[in-house]
Amino acid sequence: MAKKVKKRTVDEQLLQSIFALEREWKQIQAILGKSVESSYDGMFTEKLAREKYLYLLREARRRKISAVRYSK
Repeated sequence: MAKKVKKRTVDEQLLQSIFALEREWKQIQAILGKSVESSYDGMFTEKLAREKYLYLLREARRRKISAVRYSK
């Protein structure tokens, strides 16, 4: 029998993932901004991180999750 996961727990994990992906995306952006010549791989990695971040933001909006509500 599967363990029932509470909605609040899943929502908190989603918010943690959003914050982690935002940091990752910003870090990649900063590295590419400082580089003299951006490689295709670097630009692809930055775009992929951005799309992951935006996807999770859309999911949070769909679930009506607010970071203010879950702050400790």
